[in-house]
Amino acid sequence: MSAWLALHSLPKMLPFALLAAVLAVLPSAIASPLVTTHPGVLHRFTPASANETDELLAWATERDWDLWQISHAHIDVYFPHAAAAQSELGHLPPRLLPSSSHPIEAQTPLHAQTGRAPHAPAEGTQNLRRWELAELANTTFHAHYHPLDDIESFVRDLAAAYPRQVSIVPLGHSGEGREMFALEISAGAPPPTEVSHDHNSQVVLGRKKKGQPQIGVGDRHGFLITGAQHAREWVATASALYLAHALLANSTEQYSLTRLLEHHDFYIIPVPNPDGYVYTWEQDRFWYKNRLQLGAAARCVGVDMNRNWGYKWKANPEYLHEAGARKSKPADACSHWYPGSRPFQAPEVNNMANYIARLPRLEGFLDLRSYGQMLSAPFSYSCKQSPKDAEDQLEAISGAAHAIKKSHGAVFTTGTLCSTLYRAPGNIVDWMYKRVGIKYSFAAHLRDTGTYGFSLPEDWIRPVGEETAKMVEYLADFIAGKDKGRQ
Repeated sequence: MSAWLALHSLPKMLPFALLAAVLAVLPSAIASPLVTTHPGVLHRFTPASANETDELLAWATERDWDLWQISHAHIDVYFPHAAAAQSELGHLPPRLLPSSSHPIEAQTPLHAQTGRAPHAPAEGTQNLRRWELAELANTTFHAHYHPLDDIESFVRDLAAAYPRQVSIVPLGHSGEGREMFALEISAGAPPPTEVSHDHNSQVVLGRKKKGQPQIGVGDRHGFLITGAQHAREWVATASALYLAHALLANSTEQYSLTRLLEHHDFYIIPVPNPDGYVYTWEQDRFWYKNRLQLGAAARCVGVDMNRNWGYKWKANPEYLHEAGARKSKPADACSHWYPGSRPFQAPEVNNMANYIARLPRLEGFLDLRSYGQMLSAPFSYSCKQSPKDAEDQLEAISGAAHAIKKSHGAVFTTGTLCSTLYRAPGNIVDWMYKRVGIKYSFAAHLRDTGTYGFSLPEDWIRPVGEETAKMVEYLADFIAGKDKGRQ
């Protein structure tokens, strides 16, 4: 029997002294489950005009280039092999050549190099996960990226450590049958959620018991946070988990958010795309979409979840252009940006929408993403239309950007999603604002600005979590202050 299984088989009321003795014989360090492979290359293109942008995007899509970021100022393209990049770029007209290039070291799951089964522990490493959750500053959990089973263990540990504040709520199943969940965190949460394991020691997330009180009532403010809809944006999920921990940390700690629970209830969906996330650990580190099977005749798999929400959804959107700018082409199911054949086609999106419809008094929403260091407000579907609440929205994210900078010096740009990136219908932020009615709905593209892109090193997890905590703290206080001013 492994040390992990042995510990979990011990009685729940095991005396602390005996538990300490068990832990004392285990290794003190938890090795990262990632290794660095041979670097690919990230090229940044800076087109001089809209026509050059169109030409470059047409070139990239025809050749199935991996587009990492598109904005009005630049386009980032990743090539996993430098030799392939040279061959591809050799055919470009000189005016379209990249303005800069640098290597990207892909963080590959260890089992892909060793041949072990996914998530199997290496010989001689620590099996028993002891993350020291009592202290946010000293926990080892936020030092590494984690596979899905580790994340589920962390969530169970939080619920066990803070039973009055934390509830785990199942949302439904993903396209591949994985159970999705949300964390509900409140000062007045119901009793602990039941959590059990099946015969394979996999997480089985419990449901609220009938008659349990619902959080989020009265004059409290609801704040919803989502982790990475796009599978490869690991730091977004890591930051969502950091925020959950910060909301429960002792108020004496520097980055504790516990005081926000006096007036807010938080709903956090750390892994909105569990199938895609697992795929980035087991097969392709830079996979983007979910893993939805699109049909027997389909050439490719997956939907871009952040183009599949039901407000202004389009089957064949033209990015970087307003409607009518030019004739649209049919959507390519093999594209990163494939929006699906209908809104809410992705079961993960549908599950989240059904859950969100039940939540009381939602006043804040934050979609965590990477990369770019941007805080963005609605709209995404249009650069010509402005929300009626634009003034308050832009004031909120401007202040949040300032709070971020005071934490570790990172500079975040602000604006609407369409202005900071590109026109994209079917976005979650637009749906939250227009369909759910959450006035303060934002997207946060976390670090960095392209040095590492989606391969942000683990050393940055904690700083990004800390500055994201300051962002959330500012936004929550701003929302509460605005509400108090209306009373």
